[in-house]
Amino acid sequence: MTQLDEAVSLETLIRATVPRYTSYPTAPHFSAEVGAEAYGELLDKATVEDGPVSLYIHIPFCHSICHYCGCTTKATRRYAPIEAYVEILRSEIAMVAARVGRRRVSHIHWGGGTPNLLSTEAFEAIVGDFHRFFSIGSDTEHAIELDPRNVGEGRARFLRSIGINRASLGVQDFDPTVQAAIGRIQPAETVAASVEHLRSAGIASLSFDLIYGLPEQTVSSIQRTVEAAIALAPDRISLFGYAHVPWFRANQKLIDASKLPGSEQRLDLERTAHSSIAAADYTPIGIDHFARPSDSMAVALSDRTLRRNFQGYTTDRADTLIGFGASSISRTSWGYAQNVADTGNWRERVVDGRFATERGRVLTAEDRLRADVIEQLLCFFDVDLSATAARHGAAMSVFSADLEKLTPLVHAGWVVADEGRVRIVQHGAELARLVASAFDAYLGTGGRHSVAV
Repeated sequence: MTQLDEAVSLETLIRATVPRYTSYPTAPHFSAEVGAEAYGELLDKATVEDGPVSLYIHIPFCHSICHYCGCTTKATRRYAPIEAYVEILRSEIAMVAARVGRRRVSHIHWGGGTPNLLSTEAFEAIVGDFHRFFSIGSDTEHAIELDPRNVGEGRARFLRSIGINRASLGVQDFDPTVQAAIGRIQPAETVAASVEHLRSAGIASLSFDLIYGLPEQTVSSIQRTVEAAIALAPDRISLFGYAHVPWFRANQKLIDASKLPGSEQRLDLERTAHSSIAAADYTPIGIDHFARPSDSMAVALSDRTLRRNFQGYTTDRADTLIGFGASSISRTSWGYAQNVADTGNWRERVVDGRFATERGRVLTAEDRLRADVIEQLLCFFDVDLSATAARHGAAMSVFSADLEKLTPLVHAGWVVADEGRVRIVQHGAELARLVASAFDAYLGTGGRHSVAV
């Protein structure tokens, strides 16, 4: 973030393009210097830690690609490519497990794509591998991202039988006009039926993903979407801003950009949805999550154990996250490693007995310090810079230039910076990414980002 005009308005500020900070350094600053050998070294260092690990499984397949989608996935109507993918995925799991040993697992997360496209046999085989190679306990959170259009009564019961205890449903928007504009026709009755099936099966912890900033959305339509979502009483709601990046995701070229809300309307959409969800007895979590006050995520916010990773906000406190599958990202205390995104190249490397790592980042001491600061700002809207610097063996003076960048926000009364502490006291959800970017030593040196709100 450059030095800002002190008279600049909030509406102008939030048009700035800044990272979402699900990692630091962010993915555009990963490099090919981290390959298979370097990933192995990161895993070796992680084996000396006593704590648990978490596992992420990426399933990059869907029946069709929604216009708005920014995920690494591909469309297929045949099961054969998925079956072949699962075979290699299991080999990768065995290879990584042989390197890290039998570790206790705190969290398992299935993402995609559409993980529930897998057959029951594939699910059973992969979960069986996890139990064979890792220590999965009754307290392990086992979560999955689901397309509500593919959740029947039988599938819900099956998912519970293999240990799934939390599910996130991709609702996005309930308005038929918006659904047509984004290529995802999903009647409200379909979502309601999925919720009923999952709860009847014993998967009681449910989360909804909603998106603002979509084509054809209006303040009244998003209000109706929020009301319909709240009526189904999910434990958590995620409210994401649509990132229109057609230069990065070709499928987004199917969206008529002239139908997208302007920056002021986009802010109105976010504020309407945010205030409506909060008014329904959901605790705001960071910039885009909400949880029932009794939910573990709200508790984590209260006791300051909330974390942020590639899945967004999480209660997962494991220092090591192991990603499996094409494009998946792994994280240890010493760095990040991302698999090659192309499934063909990923397959070749695993078949050759190599880790499929294509790029990543080995963290410096300053990277770890700044990552800590940014994570605290995104989670809690405040950070004690003095204490954080001391914890990392650094001097407070390392932040002098960063604090200067916040001067306009301080003069506006939105941020307080004194006695070694930075607090966002107004417009936290809108400003957190912008404030965090002041401490990003790499900002502006690579990659294009979405607007702050």
